[in-house]
Amino acid sequence: MSDGLMRPYHSEISLLQRLLDAGLICVVLWISHRFYGVAIDEQNILAAVLAVVNFYFFAEAKGLYDSWRMGGIVVEITDLIMTWGMVVVVLVMLAFMSKTSAEFSRLVVITWFIATPSCLVMTRMLTRTILREMRRAGKNTRTLAIVGANAQGVRLIEKSRDAPWMGILPFGIYDDVVNESVPDEVRPYLKGAVADLIREAHDGNVDYVYIALSMQEGRRIEKLISALADTTASVYVVPDMFVSDLLRARWTNFHGTPAIMVYETPFTGVDGWIKRLEDYFLGALFLAIALVPMVVIGVAVKLTSPGPAIFKQRRYGLNGEVVEVWKFRTMSVCEDGVDVFQAKPSDPRITGIGKFLRKHSLDEFPQLINVMQGRMSLVGPRPHAVTHNEEYRKLIHGYMLRHKVKPGITGWAQVNGWRGETDTLDKMEKRIEYDLEYIRNWSLWLDLKILWLTLFRGFSGKNAY
Repeated sequence: MSDGLMRPYHSEISLLQRLLDAGLICVVLWISHRFYGVAIDEQNILAAVLAVVNFYFFAEAKGLYDSWRMGGIVVEITDLIMTWGMVVVVLVMLAFMSKTSAEFSRLVVITWFIATPSCLVMTRMLTRTILREMRRAGKNTRTLAIVGANAQGVRLIEKSRDAPWMGILPFGIYDDVVNESVPDEVRPYLKGAVADLIREAHDGNVDYVYIALSMQEGRRIEKLISALADTTASVYVVPDMFVSDLLRARWTNFHGTPAIMVYETPFTGVDGWIKRLEDYFLGALFLAIALVPMVVIGVAVKLTSPGPAIFKQRRYGLNGEVVEVWKFRTMSVCEDGVDVFQAKPSDPRITGIGKFLRKHSLDEFPQLINVMQGRMSLVGPRPHAVTHNEEYRKLIHGYMLRHKVKPGITGWAQVNGWRGETDTLDKMEKRIEYDLEYIRNWSLWLDLKILWLTLFRGFSGKNAY
């Protein structure tokens, strides 16, 4: 049996981490006041309490206090920064709505907002370093057994063997196979039959069991899970390619019955509130910045060619509902019927000023109003004309899944170079691939990354015309 010196104390470590996080948030705020010689009053104490409460709320949702033995430091740091970013957004919104922002020192608040995540990250890294060294010395370790005499089982064993800092000691591979049928790469790790594993787990010698069998062996997996229910081992089922392809499926339940969400929007529960706060807060900020340029552009469009300054086109929005998307008019026509032709290089329909606006994506500015109306998001799959949707949904598998979220002014496909004309099916398939990847992997951090990249890649490019 492995030396589990700290096994009973995981909950205590988690509690200590929570107390340490709360203490750091408050201490950094206190130091910021001391550094600038600003007195702490009731408003600052309330801000600290609200920060701690909101940090706990978002941290629990992100699983920051779960065991990170199986997770990487990059993921934890990313989640930590995102969590603090959400706290900052909430605090700023509360100060704005309560009209108390003027009562806080801007230098103190900015220092607090910037220094706190740095301190939180450093303490997490220090905690990981201490536990890592303990695990290298054989303390606080766990044993891992694999069910499945196959390449997947070998990969799991080798990954645990090559990462001693995780404290996972490979116990071996178990399977009910005939020796002659065992692949050569499995033989060095094969320890015995499944019955042997169950006996070891029953005796408390195995902490983790990873079942790396094909989903076609469902009945066998079911029997194994049932047998392991009489042990204290933590059991994981490693999905094969079929399960892995289920759009990063998530678990839910229907009146107590567990179910897998295969096709679902990522913006449910807390994440939905975060997305809406992001859109309204940043959308209002960007709209205020762009307001004067929008007035200038609108007047220029109106004076240089006949027609309205704003062009409204029907597009599919959330859940496939038709919405009006606004743009500055860049063509001599306002097409929005059955036949809508994409702009091409040297397109005669594009006006003089329209060419400049399209080149630098300035024609998209009115969509900030659509964001504030709730029709669009700042970040999401770019909306296509209704007629194009009906065409491509028949040609590209999973095309309509992009409408599980609101369309965006900018998106993951656009900052990766897939903007402009999609004159071939391959180009549209590539754009949809990036759209679905965004939906599968959404996070506030990813949205902020896309917005940042848009400043450098989204306002120009060879495909913009």
